[in-house]
Amino acid sequence: GTGADNDLYINQAVVFIEDAIQYRSINHRVDSKSLWLYRWYCSRTCQWILGLTITVILALAFIEEPSSLTVTSDVRYRLPAWNPPCGLTESIELLCFLVFLLDVSVKSYLIGWKEFWKNKWLMAYILTLIVSFTDWIVSLSFFCTESVRIRRILRPFFLLQNSSMMKKTLKSINSTLPEMASVVLLLAVHLSLFTMFAMLLFARTKDNQQDKEWVVYFRNLPDSLTSLLVLLTTANNPDVMIPAYSKNRAYSIFFILFTVLGNLFLMNLLTAIIYNQFRGYLLKSVQSSLFRRRLGIRAAFEVLSSLKETPANAQQLYVSTGALQQVLQRVEMDSRCKQTIMRSLKMCSCDQLSAAQFQKLFEELDKDAIMQHPPSPEYQSHFMQKLQFAFGHPYFGYLGNVVALANIISICVVLVLDADKQPSERDDFFLGAINCFFILYYLLEILLKILAMGLRRYLSYPSNRFDGLLTVILLILEIATFAVYGFPHPGWRPDFMGLLSLWDMVRLVNMLIVFRFLRIIPNMKFMALVVTTLLDLVKNLRAFAGILVVVFYAFAITGIMLFKGAVVPLGNTSIIFQGKMGFHGSLLALRLRVFTTYLFSVNLICRWAKIYFVAWWLISSVIWVNLFVALLLENFIHKWDRRCHRESLSDIEYQRTVELMFRDVLEEPTEEELMEKLHQHPHLQLCR
Repeated sequence: GTGADNDLYINQAVVFIEDAIQYRSINHRVDSKSLWLYRWYCSRTCQWILGLTITVILALAFIEEPSSLTVTSDVRYRLPAWNPPCGLTESIELLCFLVFLLDVSVKSYLIGWKEFWKNKWLMAYILTLIVSFTDWIVSLSFFCTESVRIRRILRPFFLLQNSSMMKKTLKSINSTLPEMASVVLLLAVHLSLFTMFAMLLFARTKDNQQDKEWVVYFRNLPDSLTSLLVLLTTANNPDVMIPAYSKNRAYSIFFILFTVLGNLFLMNLLTAIIYNQFRGYLLKSVQSSLFRRRLGIRAAFEVLSSLKETPANAQQLYVSTGALQQVLQRVEMDSRCKQTIMRSLKMCSCDQLSAAQFQKLFEELDKDAIMQHPPSPEYQSHFMQKLQFAFGHPYFGYLGNVVALANIISICVVLVLDADKQPSERDDFFLGAINCFFILYYLLEILLKILAMGLRRYLSYPSNRFDGLLTVILLILEIATFAVYGFPHPGWRPDFMGLLSLWDMVRLVNMLIVFRFLRIIPNMKFMALVVTTLLDLVKNLRAFAGILVVVFYAFAITGIMLFKGAVVPLGNTSIIFQGKMGFHGSLLALRLRVFTTYLFSVNLICRWAKIYFVAWWLISSVIWVNLFVALLLENFIHKWDRRCHRESLSDIEYQRTVELMFRDVLEEPTEEELMEKLHQHPHLQLCR
């Protein structure tokens, strides 16, 4: 009936708007039951369960054999790690596989079987589950004694496929690879030519004393290539040139030329190419996200225009404001955006909205508003007004920065004077007294600022919350110190009491004071720009961080399987991939980049093992670091260009969302493009 159709159209519009908010594809089933299933699947609870499942299956590597999750990482002193019984981690894996099976089944049903066969990610998802489950059965068949578990390498795929932004980023990286390959090929030519020069230059002679360069670094082609490859990373600089340099200073010209051409020119050229190419591909990805948002909003307009209560118009379609209000009440979205759209809708004098008006209402989604600061209190007393002006003035904040700097300097002076003293020889009276004075000033400063600004306005600034929280912690620590050890006095060196010694408590207070000095950052514009750029990178580059986790995880698991028990400790030197090092140790080794240090030790295992380390260096250092630098530059340049042109609307500052970092250069999709895409929807039939 008409009522059922209207309810369906309302529900479709709700889902399409939610898809637009999250930049999701609208190519899914749109019947009533499928819409309910789709909203349930996209709900926070369901996605939280899926995210928890991915976290659990990735974290299993920390307790699976060979486990290395112990307090100390030194294999000489640590106790044996806990080895879970066979079947425990396998049972957890089975539960995770069932969740993933449900996930892929729901996804496949919602997009439809025709679209399923076109989706390579879903096909890979199912293949990964099949291989993982088969390997799980094999593991139980051998009572968990097998050394190679293929499914462990496949686990990062579950994290990768669950993030649309990670998949877009990976696609952008894949598109950038041909341009990067040209520079990598040039690096290979550079490396090969200098390898041949080195073998000719440092050839073996009759004098064994003069052949140290040949013996250690350039004995044959693989060793020569490896030596210069490590020199390209600067890991063996200047050790690789010392024997030749000791023989003749002129040999240094060879190494200088190699380093200048390789590091200063070719590596930086690679950074420039990655920045130029990847920015273009990332821009295309962001443009695609914008198109998805506009398409979702337009799809909502089209289905709402099909409502029976909407007057038909041969020339142009309209949507009633009442229908849109009904939709907005059901949509899950940010409360600020919803209130702004509802307010704009009420201010609209017309009862019907055209497609352009409908789209314009939802442009509020493209903005991320910073909270408007509450007003300061209005005092009637003339004296209180003067106090408010004095303590609310920026110069009062500058005075607090000067006092914080004086506190830092005093701590530095005391640390320098007491650096060589034994704990029994130190007198903590001076440091305790000045800390007490400065903490009291910080407390007084907070109270005066609250007096001038009001509590709500004071807490609305992140810098004030940071400052206030640290001051409260410092005050609590200082009170605890006085309660346990008494007030400072000459010769203030009481014995250890309680959980922390006096020196430990004083050190903790001093560390917090040093940390509190970061309050000066908002007052220095250029430093604030740099810090906000770094903070934005932390917030905005979750997709890159996720792919980085995938790379680290895959290489760590591969390293365990390839080098388990192969490298033994020499003397007091700890091992890298011995069987007991485990996942945590190999992951730490990757993070510390010790592979280049142990690269020559790999010759004891197999020369082909160098491929593993070179692949890690290429992916982590050459490609990934340059990608990060490229995005860092883009984010910084974007903020630098806009630093003097900040938009402000009714005292509310706006910043672009993550996906719209390039909003100024994006192109709005045309109506023809949107309608053409809507008519290609596999499950939606439009009236026109």
